[in-house]
Amino acid sequence: MRLLIVEDEKRLAVSLARGLTAEGYAVDVVHDGLEGLHRAAEGPYDLVVLDIMLPGMNGYRVCAALRAAGNDVPILMLTAKDGEYDEAEGLDTGADDYLAKPFSYVVLVARIRALLRRHAAGRPSPVLTAGSLTVDTATRRVHCAGDEVTLTAKEFAVLEQLAVRQGEVVGKPEILEHVWDFAYEGDPNIVEVYVSALRRKLGADRIQTVRGAGYRLVAR
Repeated sequence: MRLLIVEDEKRLAVSLARGLTAEGYAVDVVHDGLEGLHRAAEGPYDLVVLDIMLPGMNGYRVCAALRAAGNDVPILMLTAKDGEYDEAEGLDTGADDYLAKPFSYVVLVARIRALLRRHAAGRPSPVLTAGSLTVDTATRRVHCAGDEVTLTAKEFAVLEQLAVRQGEVVGKPEILEHVWDFAYEGDPNIVEVYVSALRRKLGADRIQTVRGAGYRLVAR
């Protein structure tokens, strides 16, 4: 899952990004409403955490612009304000949920998970299959030949990207972009480390290396 945080309080934004990354999400952060609108409109995000009081363009206008363009990405609004009018205005512009500052991080994560579940409910089955391998993107559980396999958050995220495009070649840059984040500047060979871990747990023949192109998940 890929999340976008649009929040001008930089310490809060960084703190949220670190926590959500540890939860297994790929997270991008911007601090300006106009940049947030551009990123949300152009990027394949699963959810946007959107502050209301932003420079450039406030959260109400960002949300309204996305909805006017037909973008149905789930939006969780954050604000230092608290009151029925502010909440109503946020929801009227198309936000899916509203959380007033200061808030509990645990509550924020629970709200995010609930929004992602509700959004996924209107989509095709969350269970991806590749032969005897099943990947349940809703419960984040993996079964191989009937046995459950325990994966770390990052291992699951890499496998999910391969399972969504089962049989196709998925390039290393694509995996990095979706599983880590837009600004990742570490060693791109980190992908190989996680693919090797998946091969140990699922079987070496399930993930093929296509030299110079990427990886392919095959049915076994």
